[in-house]
Amino acid sequence: MNRLLLWLSLCAAFILSSCASIYDPAPQILPEHIRNVCVRPIVNNTNQFGLEAKFMNALVDEVLRDGRLSLVNTESEANGVLSITIRRYILQPLTYDVNMVAEQFKLWIIVSVSLIDRENDVTLWTEPNMEGIQIYKDITNRNTDVSMGDGMSEEEARTIIWEKLSRDIVKRTIRGFGSVTSVSERKVPL
Repeated sequence: MNRLLLWLSLCAAFILSSCASIYDPAPQILPEHIRNVCVRPIVNNTNQFGLEAKFMNALVDEVLRDGRLSLVNTESEANGVLSITIRRYILQPLTYDVNMVAEQFKLWIIVSVSLIDRENDVTLWTEPNMEGIQIYKDITNRNTDVSMGDGMSEEEARTIIWEKLSRDIVKRTIRGFGSVTSVSERKVPL
């Protein structure tokens, strides 16, 4: 009986240890021939005017700040091309004061991003629903204590989102190529 128990416990330990192995895929590395990128003009499919210009400025700043890829002006000079579409712009009130005036908002921006290998004419990765979210207290509300740093404007919230999305795009392109950050089905085309 003791041998049977020992044998069963050893089998169970073996099975559990094999189940505990962590899935560790090989890192997806950006192809070596991609040393520079061009950003296509950002498409704005929302009813908010001028979003694409501020987003482009933030993305260009982030690519230059990172410094691992150079930025070129035309697609003919580029090894890689970033294609971006601003798909959704949602401003949602979260809390109200006693007079039913919105105090706190959630700004949610969804973009579609793709990196195209121009040399091989293939899409290396695509993120159809990359999202940027910022929750903030409205600075124009009388109950917000501006001196305490509690509030911000919608424009300031957008600036924070552009910076976050730009960092995510550069990270996804250079360091995390093949990684998963989108809220939709993820895959890297082969």
